[in-house]
Amino acid sequence: MASKRRTTIADIAAKAGVSISAVSFALNDRPGVSAATRERVRAVARELDWQPHTAARALGGAKAGSIGFVLNRPARTLGTESFFGDLISGIQLGLAGTHVGMTLLVARDADEELQTYRDWWNGHRVDGVIVIDPRHDDARLRLLDDLGLPTVVVGSHPSPAGAAPTVWIDDSAATTTVLRYLHALGHRRIAHVAGRPEFEHTAMRIDRLRDFAAAEGLDAAESIPTDYSAENGAAATRELLSRSVRPTAIVFDNDVLAVAGLGVASEMGVRVPADVSIVSFDDSAMIRLVRPAITSLTRDTVELGQRAATLLRAQIDADDPLPSLPGPLLTLSVRESTGRIAP
Repeated sequence: MASKRRTTIADIAAKAGVSISAVSFALNDRPGVSAATRERVRAVARELDWQPHTAARALGGAKAGSIGFVLNRPARTLGTESFFGDLISGIQLGLAGTHVGMTLLVARDADEELQTYRDWWNGHRVDGVIVIDPRHDDARLRLLDDLGLPTVVVGSHPSPAGAAPTVWIDDSAATTTVLRYLHALGHRRIAHVAGRPEFEHTAMRIDRLRDFAAAEGLDAAESIPTDYSAENGAAATRELLSRSVRPTAIVFDNDVLAVAGLGVASEMGVRVPADVSIVSFDDSAMIRLVRPAITSLTRDTVELGQRAATLLRAQIDADDPLPSLPGPLLTLSVRESTGRIAP
């Protein structure tokens, strides 16, 4: 995997028309250059996206000894979603015994995530990154490929040939498993309280529900996007259950949404599962402790993170992109929140 050359102080000196020592004085805020020269040098450094290396380890191509992981989700949702804690635990397991650490950052938006990758690469702070929530035509993957920063994606399908490898779980097949089960129970009006539709896994679930509804002749099928928060999950469920013709089953993209939806059903006097069945795509302790306990797709997220970290370690030492790898198998854990529709 080819790596783009980092900007050096010699590049800054050449563009600013000053000596290397003048650049060093200016960037380290030392006397010996005029205020005008100092400002010109700093402007050129910003233009060239220069950042100081964190240590002399960068010299001679030495490794940084860390991998990077950016979470670009609303901070208020991270503490309630066990998926991220389990994934991080798995990544740490994949690094165990290697003396390689993990640099973790919560980004406020897509621009901050992109800038973080630039900063990490320019400062030689990480040797590679794990990327989650892939999107169609993902700007992050284009940037990381341009930088030559080794990357592993946690996603929903294998990567194309020559692209950064993915540890993947087939969200289309997972959705089919849920829909077939609900259809077998007699449900013909199925709603989906979804996450952010720009994420590939959400788009795959939305597409699969639409295609399944057409193939099986469902009476109604609809996906409602949210930001994964309890507030949005409750609002979407309240809207669905307020209709004159309600869905008989609702599938939620994560446990936070599912528990919020269960609370709304109780608030409105809608019986679960007699009036509406509820299914979640995650399987944390949260949904096993509520009553009725919620039917869900079960996956080993810790193992998923461990496989991603192990693959990234191999990718860092490889010259070309490695093959994608399947993640842990999914199973449907049936609990008290699903049943046949009332006659």
